[in-house]
Amino acid sequence: MGISVQNITGNTAMVFWPSMSSCADSFYSIMYQSNWNTMMSDYSKKNFQKEERIPTSRTFFTIENLTPLTTYILCVTCQSATPSSDQCTNFHTLGQDPSTKNSRKKDLALGIWLTSSILLVIIACILIYGCLHIWWRKRQEMAREQNVGHNEKISREAWTKDNGVPMEIYEETEISELREENKKEHVCIEDKQLNMTTNLPLNNKEDKHLKCTNNDEVTDDLN
Repeated sequence: MGISVQNITGNTAMVFWPSMSSCADSFYSIMYQSNWNTMMSDYSKKNFQKEERIPTSRTFFTIENLTPLTTYILCVTCQSATPSSDQCTNFHTLGQDPSTKNSRKKDLALGIWLTSSILLVIIACILIYGCLHIWWRKRQEMAREQNVGHNEKISREAWTKDNGVPMEIYEETEISELREENKKEHVCIEDKQLNMTTNLPLNNKEDKHLKCTNNDEVTDDLN
């Protein structure tokens, strides 16, 4: 049949074959398999693990992804027919090309670099998002605090305007009066305890305290 294999490397080989008139309206089938001598004893189609279908407009094809330093058997038939011996040939691939090894290493390094870059970009985006989120929350808290302070200021100004007395002075006065009331209650309680424990004559000051105590007792009785 005149099949020839040319431009053989460690991973590729180019196959040429003559045109077949019987395949004018069909396709060519290229079947090939490695290690023919150890795996097969005939040209049965089921023994070929790889097959390529080529349009009848072409009479050549480049086989790729071959194994270096390996013997292959290759057959070209019409429309996946069972091949005969004159439709097959053997060829042996070369050793691995150093440039191919370097190219694969470069491709691997490039892939690793791209993957690492993408991961770094994702991590950077996450960190930036987290920082912006924290910054935005702090800004909202500061705005709320400013609003609360502003509202308190407005309330104090409104109080001063309505009552004629600043709210700070009013609060101080309220605190002073509360302290005075607490002090009087404390004195009355002491006088009450003294009156209960002693029956001595009372002077004017003690009499006033006693009246305070008596008023408290009357208030308690009414309650």
